[in-house]
Amino acid sequence: MFALEVTANAPLVLQVVWFVLIAVLWIGYLVLEGFDYGVGMLIPFLARNDKEKRVMVNTVGPVWDGNEVWLLTAGGATFAAFPAWYATLFSGLYLPLFLVLVGLIIRGVAFEYRSKHPEAKWRNAFDWMAAIGSFLVTLVFGVGFANFIIGLPVATAANNPSLFVVTPSPYFFQLFNWFGLLGGVCLVALFLFHGSLFLALKTKGELHERAKGFAAKVGLVSIGLGAIFLVSQNLIHPTGVLGWVLLVLSAAGLASAWWFNSKDRDGIAFASTAAAVLFVAVGIFLTMWPGLGFAAVGGGESPLNAFNASSSEMTLTLMTIAAVIFVPIVLAYQSWTYWVFRRRLGVENMPDDQPAEPALAG
Repeated sequence: MFALEVTANAPLVLQVVWFVLIAVLWIGYLVLEGFDYGVGMLIPFLARNDKEKRVMVNTVGPVWDGNEVWLLTAGGATFAAFPAWYATLFSGLYLPLFLVLVGLIIRGVAFEYRSKHPEAKWRNAFDWMAAIGSFLVTLVFGVGFANFIIGLPVATAANNPSLFVVTPSPYFFQLFNWFGLLGGVCLVALFLFHGSLFLALKTKGELHERAKGFAAKVGLVSIGLGAIFLVSQNLIHPTGVLGWVLLVLSAAGLASAWWFNSKDRDGIAFASTAAAVLFVAVGIFLTMWPGLGFAAVGGGESPLNAFNASSSEMTLTLMTIAAVIFVPIVLAYQSWTYWVFRRRLGVENMPDDQPAEPALAG
């Protein structure tokens, strides 16, 4: 819940601008972090030896933590631009958000510490941590976004109409309805497809061929599940012609990714899944305006929306100025990072482990 001072003359233009910017930050996160979630989930299964695992880790090593900055920035922008939205989500959904935090922690620890010791048991344990953490975060985000389409039930507090709370709170088991679970499974399949195509783009040799073969299989699963989810989304929360256009574009992206993968066009295949993630995310955020993914308890329009959840006009104006200055700098730096680490990797690029120093006789 959150105490909110509602202004009668809300700055509508800036509210729209910042909702769109937050959506852009989330889309950037899902597109960029999506492929390294996919790679993380595949490490224990696709690689056949330690060198191949190291190749997989090194494909995302220079960029995975930079990709997570998009999530941090999206959270910070939500807190600053729509504090009531941020506070209501974190107070009502702290259990699933705690699971996301756990997944991010064990995943980050796995990437940072797997190379600190040469023993196979040590590295295998961290490989599984990376896979489990990536899977957990992906599943929870998929379940969460599906529930935003349905609309989380929110009400004003009885003792203060400026307080909003998700009902019941904490809201956890209710998230795992049929549509929420479908969303979670779909996002896992989509990120596995996205990640395997990234591996095909960034690797060479046997691992490259294995990644392509896996992409061909998981791509069909992703296309099938995605079709069910997107049709259900448009029936549950219709957004007019634009919603169906986005559905067609998403389906076209997935289908073209599968086709180009079979034709050895790795770059176009990867760009196609990135486009599919983009179109799916745009469709989800389209359903979240202006209710921000909430609905009134019992159905109907949410008492909390983009118009009464936002910060003051002065705050939004200052944030816009800062965004205009710093966002291009961040984009330029991240683009430069991807350009520097653009080459393919193979097991021949992985040096042999240095033998441990012999113990000195006392």
